[in-house]
Amino acid sequence: MVVRGVRAVWGLVFFVVLSAISSATFAGPAAEPAKPELPRLHVDTTPVPATGRTIHVPAGGNFQTALNRAQPGDVITLEAGATFRGPFTLPRKSGSGWIIVRTSSPDSSLPAPGTRVEPGHARVMPMLVAASGAVITAAPGAHHYRFIGVEIRPSDGVFLYNLVLLGASERSLEDLPHHIVFDRCYLHGDPKKGTRRGIAMNSRHTAVIDSHLSDFKEVGADSQALGGWNGPGPFKIVNNYLEAAGENVMFGGADPSIRGLVPSDIEIRRNHLFKPLSWKVGGPSYAGTPWTVKNLFELKNARRVLVDGNLLEHNWVHAQSGFAILFTVRNQDGGAPWSVVEDVTFTNNVVRHTAAGINILGRDDIHPSEQVKRILIKNNLFEDVGGARWGNGGRLFQLLEETEDVAITHNTAVQTGSILAVDGKQHRGFTFAGNIALHNAYGIIGSGTGPGMATIRRYAPDAVITNNVIVGGSAALYPPGNFFPRSLDHVGFADLTGGDYRLNASSPYRKAAPGGKGLGADFDALAPAISPTAGGPARPPS
Repeated sequence: MVVRGVRAVWGLVFFVVLSAISSATFAGPAAEPAKPELPRLHVDTTPVPATGRTIHVPAGGNFQTALNRAQPGDVITLEAGATFRGPFTLPRKSGSGWIIVRTSSPDSSLPAPGTRVEPGHARVMPMLVAASGAVITAAPGAHHYRFIGVEIRPSDGVFLYNLVLLGASERSLEDLPHHIVFDRCYLHGDPKKGTRRGIAMNSRHTAVIDSHLSDFKEVGADSQALGGWNGPGPFKIVNNYLEAAGENVMFGGADPSIRGLVPSDIEIRRNHLFKPLSWKVGGPSYAGTPWTVKNLFELKNARRVLVDGNLLEHNWVHAQSGFAILFTVRNQDGGAPWSVVEDVTFTNNVVRHTAAGINILGRDDIHPSEQVKRILIKNNLFEDVGGARWGNGGRLFQLLEETEDVAITHNTAVQTGSILAVDGKQHRGFTFAGNIALHNAYGIIGSGTGPGMATIRRYAPDAVITNNVIVGGSAALYPPGNFFPRSLDHVGFADLTGGDYRLNASSPYRKAAPGGKGLGADFDALAPAISPTAGGPARPPS
């Protein structure tokens, strides 16, 4: 069945008249699909030298007083190993110089810029805690704060809604916090009580880099390491470990207070998005609390998003159907009909150990919204998708309700279910080309239609479906120009059992793409994006 979040269930009618499908004519596209626009704006996280005073806050000192006194260009050093009890407020200052808040430990005690911190670095960090509210709240219009080497967490045994609250319900762009950076910081929820959200990014020009965010979890509600709904961006999320039960990263999910606002110009690169198996109910390492698990990454209202070189792993059926990634436009509370998901580039990522792959909803099926359009999913590896361990049927891709210009090209996938399930109004400008995936029972399948051409004609009549390796499929069911090896053993992977999905020298698909290029993912391009200094090396399934 096609799954609409947690709501919809549809019947699958499998009746194919093979001779009619074989003799039918495939209609080509009327025009080449539009490509997504990349982010227009970027957050500059280049370190800026201090030009003012150094204000040292010793153990037992008053951090809020230091924040109030500090002027642009100043540095506030917090005693390493000391605990400072908030909540704290970032005041709005005049001028455009940076106020740096950092550990008193020397630079050499932290990893170099560009290298991610780990929980073990907490020993050289000051700790900011609070028992209520948020640990850090930005005053309206607060700007130019950079945190370096700081631990932020709730007081022991306390559940908080946000550790860092950068805006929430401001009604003008001028009141939004802006130019705020978290650099090599350690943010985490309470290990037993959890925390709903690490950083609420309702702001402008905001970055989280080289940091570790973990234990964001809640029972009965969504939780995120990073999330935003009322900030226009740009946002930079680069080289972090991001752990949350609901959605590790999400934009949208609540109606913006600023009319017409869409979080935009979002850069998400070289992160590790992860859910611990101790949260998996019924698993051998389950720790006993049924945290509400949904997805690894979701966009409900966003435009011009680059998601490149990330490692996303561990997602299973629990509070939703197990899709790792959702591009599902939502006018969440009914007051934001301008909500849209458009111009999304999802490239060079590894998605593994998940119940299902990517779900794309073209229009909100509850409230009016704009249309999802211009989505590129290119050069990714999907492995260990589906199966009894993760639940669901191992569906790789799903398109619902009238998407436009979705292109899925040059991906390699090992999944247990269908390649693509479609439903709702027709999808225009769809491209599926150069991929390697298993056909399994249904391949490309729609609600009420048989696999292959019957589904394509009904749901994507102008689609381009070519140069794909559809393992175990039948050429009689699909447009010409695709390949149908009997099994994965006939594809010519370098080491199938070891998880090396490069095509070996004897593979018939190594130079089968136009220009003599290989089909499936280009691992020379993909591997550096998930190097040990980025999202972590790609490993065989475990």
